[in-house]
Amino acid sequence: MKPVELRGLTDGELQTKLDEAYEEMMNLRFNMSIGQQKDHSRLPIVKREIARLRTILNERRIAAEMK
Repeated sequence: MKPVELRGLTDGELQTKLDEAYEEMMNLRFNMSIGQQKDHSRLPIVKREIARLRTILNERRIAAEMK
């Protein structure tokens, strides 16, 4: 998802997407380590998605602390 779309979600929805992304990354790493994963390009995409989600959640946390 694009950052604009992610910013429209609630904190709970963002946290759920973050948990799903971490689980997908774990599964990708596991499958790559045992040689089952054929598509190695998915891992960097998932890492970027995790970074986006964490950035948006962190921005919201900082904004809440400033109030």
